[in-house]
Amino acid sequence: MKKMFGIWVAVVFGFVTLLAACGEQSKEDVIGKLESNLESMDGYKAKAVMTMNTGQEDQKYDINIWHKKKDFYRVELTNEQDKKGSQVILKNKEGVFVLSPSLNKSFKFQKEWPENGSQPYLYQSLVNDVTKDSEAEFTVSDNHYIFETETNYQNNNNLPYQEIYFDKNTYTPVKVKVLDKDENALVQVDFSNFNTDPTFEDDDFAMEKNMKGDTSEKAVSGTGKQDTFTVVYPRQMAGSELVEEKEVDMENGKRVIMSFSGEKEFTLVEEKLDVIPTTTSPQMVDGDIVNLGHSVGALSGNTIEWTNNGMNFMLASEELTREELINVAKSVQGKEVK
Repeated sequence: MKKMFGIWVAVVFGFVTLLAACGEQSKEDVIGKLESNLESMDGYKAKAVMTMNTGQEDQKYDINIWHKKKDFYRVELTNEQDKKGSQVILKNKEGVFVLSPSLNKSFKFQKEWPENGSQPYLYQSLVNDVTKDSEAEFTVSDNHYIFETETNYQNNNNLPYQEIYFDKNTYTPVKVKVLDKDENALVQVDFSNFNTDPTFEDDDFAMEKNMKGDTSEKAVSGTGKQDTFTVVYPRQMAGSELVEEKEVDMENGKRVIMSFSGEKEFTLVEEKLDVIPTTTSPQMVDGDIVNLGHSVGALSGNTIEWTNNGMNFMLASEELTREELINVAKSVQGKEVK
């Protein structure tokens, strides 16, 4: 009898152990599944909201993310505070572009994207950050596999970590928190939909189609006036102050040139066109795509250019560091603050 009891105990214990082993995934198991899941799909379409708490006011983007294997990407970002239209980060056979369709303005980049840094709204980038960080922390909740990894933001050393939440059933991203050095979440991406079996039209990643998306009929035809030109000022001025503001009337609009002097000198140019050009060629940029919170900009050397709320902006300085240049550009927002 005792022998039979011992056998039953051994069987039950072994069964429980087997169930526990089957039910729990190790860090290596999950990473392997993430890689195979990504490799097996031909593309995806996802929707997300990105909240950036990097200034005095939170900035929110609605994001539509499209990826077609292997190197086609379309990321449409709509800032709820920019009523003049969305921006699109586009990668196709011709290169990498940042498009502002409502202003018929585009930048073309020579450097690799998205491989050149962390992208919190791209599945490939998140999986890559997980696999590259051998010291990544791994935890499991009721519904998620959670990784805390290092990030790779070339132009922002203030965001060294991220928490990535993957769905336990589908292994797709659910939420990403990008953390500062004190592990405060300054950027958060919440995915609301993730379709791993999408369909695409042949021209979905063509620049011509994406430039037509938000351009109004009046703007294309060259008729109609833009809204009143409201000058905006940076909230962060790197120890300097505004010493000169010059307004220039152009044949097709208005431009304001602001000079700042003090600890470091820089120049901010703001421009609004009365009539949007019907045809423009992409402006070549030997630099990087940077997210400024209020918009996506093009950083090249000592200059950042971007569009926001129907206006063109350029910030230039021989004295500001790249990080200072980005911080000043981020602070140029819709309130008139000198």
